[in-house]
Amino acid sequence: MSEHTNSWISERWPVWRQATGKWWAGFYRQYDSNIERMMLLAWIAVIGMPLYYVVWAYWFPQPYENLGLRIFGIVLCLPAIALRHQIPKRWLTAYFFISLTYIAPFFFTFMFLMNDGSPVWGQSLLIAVIILFHFDTTLAFLSYLTGTMFAYFAFAALHGGLVPPSFHALEQWPIQLFAIVTVSIAKVGRKVLAQEKLAGMATALATVSHELRTPLRSINANARGLSRLLQENAVPSSPSQVPMEKALARIEFEVRHMNNVIDLFLLSASTGRENLVATDIVSMTAAVDLMMQRYPFVNQEQRDLVAITVRSDFRLLGQTELCSMVLINLLRNALTSIQRIGKGRIRIVLDGARARPRLLFIDTGSGIEPGRTEQIFERFYAYPEHNGTGIGLAFCKDVLSAWGARIRVVSRPLGYTIFVLEFPPVVQQKAAEMRSLLN
Repeated sequence: MSEHTNSWISERWPVWRQATGKWWAGFYRQYDSNIERMMLLAWIAVIGMPLYYVVWAYWFPQPYENLGLRIFGIVLCLPAIALRHQIPKRWLTAYFFISLTYIAPFFFTFMFLMNDGSPVWGQSLLIAVIILFHFDTTLAFLSYLTGTMFAYFAFAALHGGLVPPSFHALEQWPIQLFAIVTVSIAKVGRKVLAQEKLAGMATALATVSHELRTPLRSINANARGLSRLLQENAVPSSPSQVPMEKALARIEFEVRHMNNVIDLFLLSASTGRENLVATDIVSMTAAVDLMMQRYPFVNQEQRDLVAITVRSDFRLLGQTELCSMVLINLLRNALTSIQRIGKGRIRIVLDGARARPRLLFIDTGSGIEPGRTEQIFERFYAYPEHNGTGIGLAFCKDVLSAWGARIRVVSRPLGYTIFVLEFPPVVQQKAAEMRSLLN
């Protein structure tokens, strides 16, 4: 290799490394959603591989079939279904890439080539490419190129050397390219639409927040004044005394609640990834205490619904203010769930002695219907419908993902809801932050 080439590579290596690091960080943040989609794809493969062997081998026979490749695909997908929680995350990511590459581009491209570009396998390959590019675009390109290359090498090996694909096979590539570009543009369009919606919310909220807070402060001040006046001029055994005190207390609660909602809206709509970077070492016990101090409870009775169990405190790398907003949002959801059916309690458990410290948010309120537990983390999805804006839990997930933490939910309707927040150890988290800074 010439000195000029070496110099060119040396000059651009830091740029490539930084770009690769940024892509990997973005993929890592989308880890949970990618793995969930991979699990669904694994189920499709486990069911579809044997089913379509019967279809193409017996019902509508094709020139070439290979039961061995299909069985290998099933075996490759089984860990995604049965063992994904036991596989370490660093290996699960590699397994995810290998499985996706084999199931989508390699298998379908190889079968397409071996069947001389038949219409059946041309359409099947096109569907596989469309499914592939619904994952992260860079990952999909790498998977597509790797799988296609190995499929052609396998095809060439079976034919005793490099054999150009048939005309029928070649004429499919422009169609595939069109599908790739179309799906990629559609994904960008959805992302831009979501960003524009958030930007519009941020602009509108920033414009009206002052106008909202000013009358809220006035209402709050008047309610407090009336409450003091009522206490000073209380008439013993007056039947209207207690209802008036409760009404004023309710007004004060609603004012505090609205101020918290405004804060959450502004943070959710305007906080970008660059503002989520961990800057503080936060004690979870202190964060929970701060949540209890800041939350606008209606009365002591509502506050007493919350029980806190500290099995072992732990620290995390994050931001104190954002951590407080995450916990307040979870507490608000839990209290709303209890209010919805008029019963229940809340228990918050800190368990820092585990390999991955975790916080459990448990309520015995209305619960969540089956099939909705993944949707509730989607931005603008409200549960129940028409109940809120649907940005609170999405905000929580974005914040926690930026800190290398995970949030998931387990629920039974009319039984319980458990939000599980799992955090990386501070040492591991700090190392990840340092690598991110170096890249």
